[in-house]
Amino acid sequence: MRLNKKFLPVSKEDLKARNIDQLDFVIITGDAYVDHPSFGTAIIGRVLEHEGFNVGIIAQPDWHSVDDFKKLGKPKYGFLINSGNMDSLVSNYTVSKKKRHYDVFSPGGKGGHRPDRALIVYCNRAREAYNGVPIIIGGLEASLRRFAHYDYWDDKIRRSILVDCKADLLIYGMGEKTIIQIANLLRYGMDIKNITNVRGTVYISNSLENIEDYIEVPSFEECVNSKKAYADSFKIQYYEQDSINGRTIVQKHGNRYIVQNRPQEALTQSEMDTVYGLAYARNYHPMYEKDGGIPAINEIKFSITSHRGCYGGCSFCALNFHQGRSIQNRSQESIINEAKLLTTLDDFKGYIHDIGGPTANFRHRACDHQKKHGVCKNRQCLFPTPCKNLKVDHSEYLDLLRKVRKLPGIKKVFIRSGIRFDYLIQDKNDTFLRELCEHHISGQLKVAPEHINDKVLEAMGKPKNDVYEKFQKKYEAMNKKLCKKQFLVPYLISSHPGSDLDAAIELALYIKTMGHNPEQVQDFYPTPGSLSTAMYYTGINPLTGEKIYVPKTPEEKSMQRALLQFSKPENYSLVKKALIKAGREDLIGFGKNCLIPPRPIKGKNTGKNKNNTKHKGIKGKRHTKTLK
Repeated sequence: MRLNKKFLPVSKEDLKARNIDQLDFVIITGDAYVDHPSFGTAIIGRVLEHEGFNVGIIAQPDWHSVDDFKKLGKPKYGFLINSGNMDSLVSNYTVSKKKRHYDVFSPGGKGGHRPDRALIVYCNRAREAYNGVPIIIGGLEASLRRFAHYDYWDDKIRRSILVDCKADLLIYGMGEKTIIQIANLLRYGMDIKNITNVRGTVYISNSLENIEDYIEVPSFEECVNSKKAYADSFKIQYYEQDSINGRTIVQKHGNRYIVQNRPQEALTQSEMDTVYGLAYARNYHPMYEKDGGIPAINEIKFSITSHRGCYGGCSFCALNFHQGRSIQNRSQESIINEAKLLTTLDDFKGYIHDIGGPTANFRHRACDHQKKHGVCKNRQCLFPTPCKNLKVDHSEYLDLLRKVRKLPGIKKVFIRSGIRFDYLIQDKNDTFLRELCEHHISGQLKVAPEHINDKVLEAMGKPKNDVYEKFQKKYEAMNKKLCKKQFLVPYLISSHPGSDLDAAIELALYIKTMGHNPEQVQDFYPTPGSLSTAMYYTGINPLTGEKIYVPKTPEEKSMQRALLQFSKPENYSLVKKALIKAGREDLIGFGKNCLIPPRPIKGKNTGKNKNNTKHKGIKGKRHTKTLK
């Protein structure tokens, strides 16, 4: 593993310095160019380079003209286009559909550097620049919009993004193997229109004549006209996303078909070691220095990805459609070598911010059954209760952490990518909890109970509240034993499907007993690809067929959000309105259980709460867990 001081080409001058007459591939991305393995653009670029292809990057091009799309010349094999690490509309708008002015993936954190529906805009400009050059789309926006899907911003069902982009091919999931296979076929002279058998891809077909072993979901037109049809379509898609037992899926759009080939085979540990061992510059491109750099680097520069995938099964998370439920991991040697590399960086201060993945303590497959048969289609590993076949063992992860924290030059190794407490408490051995509290936390541990009402938790795919309370007691007891004062910081979601005002009030009362006000509150955001979003649109749980309550009006969503932060003076009116509407006037007053007084208390805190920290933009770790 080595550090590369050279970035991939971004200008004609770079091409000249490298004696490159024509690039094989040009990657167009909605993010600034950060050459770090936490960015898909960097990974795909370096993987192709490793395979002997010349690759250039056009980052955040000016889409108002075709000029930026021509600046690296005509690529020999094709354009590879993504909207960035997030869906462009999530990057550009808050859950209340207000324009964001802060973007952690852009120079200086300033918004406005990417268009809405970036894939569609970029594809049109690339085609205008060099008509006839193959266009392949990928990344999160492509991955989660590959079928007919509910679009929160338009509040309607939209077609597959492949149809709207008019691209030649769509890569879904983690695309290293897929892009190598496609690139080699193009190098050997195959026409892009004939590349229809690569796993992990989606293409458009005029017929189903040569397609074998497929399952057809309700058409785009059926999904538009029937919410039940949309729920049925989502359910089939949800169950067919495993690389071992997933089948080809087709969906009719007009007189054509969207065809999703079977999911790509998972990377082996050796392959994953190779991907993360490539020569990344591990920083943003120097061209951004004048603008203050790229804020996203601050969270990930000294973090290490140890694995991919998550079998947690949270309804609001889209990982099932992108990284999958089966864990792929790196070897300890690969991770330790990366930790050693970090110690050589000039600005490394001795602190590794994270060693983890979507869920830090999921280092291995949930059970041995998955190795041969894949993940169970009709059974979650942890929900509603842990599966009897679940392997609960933190020993290898703990061994890895011990080795890394003993390396010369490393003062502390933190875990920030999230701990699944319902998995942790299944471990009969408290050694991991002890060392977590003793070595890997800085004053507080962030966990995600999300809610406390069991009906809402069931819709979320989360364990019952008594599981969280059991963990809370164990955590507090362990810190007391270690003579430490380290707090739990819970993530909470308001207005999730299943949550009515009564459930929101129940959560508010629970927060009152906590003794402090949570800052980590997220109003549910119906982003593409999640089970919760399908519930939000249809009012049906697609997996069970049962109807579910959905808070949709801006007024109710605002009230539920305000209840979670009921002590803020600016929330007083909304909280009072919610309590009156729910018939809970008993919670208005000065009693022990009251949430607010009969009237606002005038004084120095009648305006903005000085202790309230406004979080600008997107909190990276939280949102990668939810949209990745």
